[in-house]
Amino acid sequence: MMRTPFTSPGQATTVTRVTPRSGLPPELPSLRLSEEHRARTHMLVSLLLDYPDAAWFRRLHALRDHLVGLPPEIRSPLTQFIDSAEQAGETAWQRLYVTTFDLKRKCSLYISYYSTGDTRRRGTALVTFLEAYRAAGWEFDAADLPDYLPAVLEFSARSSSPIAGALIASHREGVEILRAALEGLDSPWALLIRVVTLSLPPIDARTRERFLDLVNEGPPTETVGLSFLGNLPTFAPVTQRGAAS
Repeated sequence: MMRTPFTSPGQATTVTRVTPRSGLPPELPSLRLSEEHRARTHMLVSLLLDYPDAAWFRRLHALRDHLVGLPPEIRSPLTQFIDSAEQAGETAWQRLYVTTFDLKRKCSLYISYYSTGDTRRRGTALVTFLEAYRAAGWEFDAADLPDYLPAVLEFSARSSSPIAGALIASHREGVEILRAALEGLDSPWALLIRVVTLSLPPIDARTRERFLDLVNEGPPTETVGLSFLGNLPTFAPVTQRGAAS
């Protein structure tokens, strides 16, 4: 006999099952960081978010040295992350990285993806990133797309232009949604994204509600090609590029 969910004595009532609305992880307070500490934090996270190849593992000792002097709220999770990577070993850590970032749409490191998805607006968003880099006097010169979070963090760390800080802050929704996904997976990379969140300005309730909508609805899914962007070419200041040529 088939049992109907949610029945009362003498009456069978079918109730539509509703998926509860997912929530964001607990809000993290923004830290008051010096410009030097913020820049160092963003550079460290930028490097630690990269694919963990053999060179990445060789850098860990040097990166650990750069944690000295940072506030404990920053230093402790980054130390924990490096410890976890070293304990896991190269092969296991690489496998976990691929499983986390390459096979899960909700864990994209391309931060404009969360608000634009695979739609025509994605192309416009990517061009906006390129224009922001150029407005600050930099040229993006990498194999990744310009909204790749490690690249955006490197830009924030290395550029003295206020545009650099504004760029990462204005795409806070991507950072928060990525944090929600990684924390939901209990991923070690959540430690890095929490650190980024701590380094950004606080957000109001309305903005947080918008993030929550994106978490539940997911990125838009209209599929279009982005081939007109080609293979977008780490970036260097325009002045340095001119001197090198």
